[in-house]
Amino acid sequence: MQLNFKGNTAHLETGLSILCEELGIDVHNNGLPIQIIQHNGPIEISCEDGEGQIKYEKPIHFFRALGLWVEAYQAHQTFFKREFPQFEMNGVMIDVSRNAVLKVDQLHLILRKMAWMGLDTVMLYSEDTYEVKEYPYFGYMRGRYTEDELKAFDDYAYHFGIEVIPCIQTLAHLKEALKWNDTTHIRDTDDILLVGEKETYRFIKAMIHAASRPFRSSRIHIGMDEAHSLGLGKYLERNGYQDRFSIMNSHLQQVVEITEQLELKPMIWSDMYFRLGSKNGSYYDLDSIIPSSVLESIPQGLHLVYWDYYHTDQSFYEQFIEKHKSLGTEDPIFAGGVWTWNGIAPNYGLAMTTTHAALKACKNKGVKEVFATMWGDNGAETPIQSALAALQLFAEHGYNEEVDQTRLEERFHFCTGGRWEDFYLLNAFDETPGVMENNLKEAHPSKFLLWQDVLLGLYDANIEGLSLNNHYSQLAERLQTAVDRNSQWKPLFEFYLSLANTLRLKAEFGIELKQAYDEKNVKKLKTLKCELNTLLSRVDEQRCKHRKLWFLTNKPFGWEVLDIRYGGVIARLKTAEHRLESWLEGSVDKIEELEEERLYHDAPWKMPEGTLGRNAYHRIVTASGLSE
Repeated sequence: MQLNFKGNTAHLETGLSILCEELGIDVHNNGLPIQIIQHNGPIEISCEDGEGQIKYEKPIHFFRALGLWVEAYQAHQTFFKREFPQFEMNGVMIDVSRNAVLKVDQLHLILRKMAWMGLDTVMLYSEDTYEVKEYPYFGYMRGRYTEDELKAFDDYAYHFGIEVIPCIQTLAHLKEALKWNDTTHIRDTDDILLVGEKETYRFIKAMIHAASRPFRSSRIHIGMDEAHSLGLGKYLERNGYQDRFSIMNSHLQQVVEITEQLELKPMIWSDMYFRLGSKNGSYYDLDSIIPSSVLESIPQGLHLVYWDYYHTDQSFYEQFIEKHKSLGTEDPIFAGGVWTWNGIAPNYGLAMTTTHAALKACKNKGVKEVFATMWGDNGAETPIQSALAALQLFAEHGYNEEVDQTRLEERFHFCTGGRWEDFYLLNAFDETPGVMENNLKEAHPSKFLLWQDVLLGLYDANIEGLSLNNHYSQLAERLQTAVDRNSQWKPLFEFYLSLANTLRLKAEFGIELKQAYDEKNVKKLKTLKCELNTLLSRVDEQRCKHRKLWFLTNKPFGWEVLDIRYGGVIARLKTAEHRLESWLEGSVDKIEELEEERLYHDAPWKMPEGTLGRNAYHRIVTASGLSE
């Protein structure tokens, strides 16, 4: 396609050149003319009598409009379409603190997809993965970004009109930074800073300065969430028990003063105020009461970020938005969730259900700024590319009052080159038999079935009778098609195909092993012993597929954690083979691991209905202390 852009495009030229090259558009004087008009109004695209037009307000609107125009022209040579941006900010937050630190070229790839989608803001959630030169152990061996890398990222984003906002922590969630001995003097608990100490604020100022310096934005997210043990560690020893509202606000005032000195506009997660005002310490307590004295002491100009990834009822979001507005601070910002965390595959069912409810509520209540979080808790096992379909949903909500599913899928294919149904297929890793529709209770069977020990079978009682081998076998067949028709995302789907092939052998292996042992079925046990070699090969093949994808996407630091996890599975499979061989040849009279009764992982009467369970790695692989 040859196009000739007319009008003032000087401020768009670099981004336009990048995206035209990606889409195969030849910008030429003899190309089809498109008049570019910047105005204070909606996005408008049209083409009539061989001449096109694009009207836009912000640069990011232009790049979305360009994609819409090309898409419409390929389908209809004559058209007129209009879109009304629903939010003043609509973006994403990428977690680069849970071992996976994205390579700069992969950040650029995400920015290009965001530009086509029309998402205008990105935050890199960085607990300690950025360079603070005064503190050499900060982010040591964690793949931290250099200042030059962050500046290059900001420069690239700027070409598309995308704002990069630093997103850090200045109170809690600093376990990795505080584990080194050089921070002993500023440590309250293992992950919370010691409030009130001069050295603490010297440290915080260095963090804020280092995190904000590479970026054009004057905004900064300073965290402050989930400080559950605030004032209960070294602070308690030094000061005695103090009102935790007072501790929080005193600390916040000092941190905000630092941001003011650096001419920055801060935002914080809002949960600590609601937790401290709740009788049971809950964030989502509609009866939470925050004292008026505390409200009056919240710094002026501070934005509170209401994060909620859990509720499926629009009315709840609307009530909680109103509670935020009643605090008297700046307009609240809403953060939803893409559900890439804790598991090894995305939970699209829950992400879609909660996002629809949340963003409808935001539009109904006049929330101006929203963003989607992509957390990587418990090792960042879920590849970030798998989240793209949920980002498309945020984007379409950002330009339409209602989202049409067919149109959503078409836009996703245009913006990413991926097929919606194939990305959504990844949801089937955890929405298995025994799991409720849309996996609303956050089950993670693909994770615990991958990592659990075949000799111990800690989750075997949870899955008995569900035919999960068959489920993953059928999933593998469908994923083979996904590999073949998503060329741009082939390494992603090759990894998930390998995972499905592993799980179709491993999911129920422990159940079969226990049953054969209880029956003293020697023939079956010999067969299972032989199958362990096949399973070993499958796991190592999957490790290699995962490694290939990781090194394509992320810096090498952090992969060692997953190497150790895969290595643990491989070593334990070899031990299982050894234990079986010992029993079969008569050198031991019993296999004690298989003598044990299989109990539910956590009591079944405490399991939420419609889930098979979830957990962090250390609770999956052993009933003993992994690193006590």
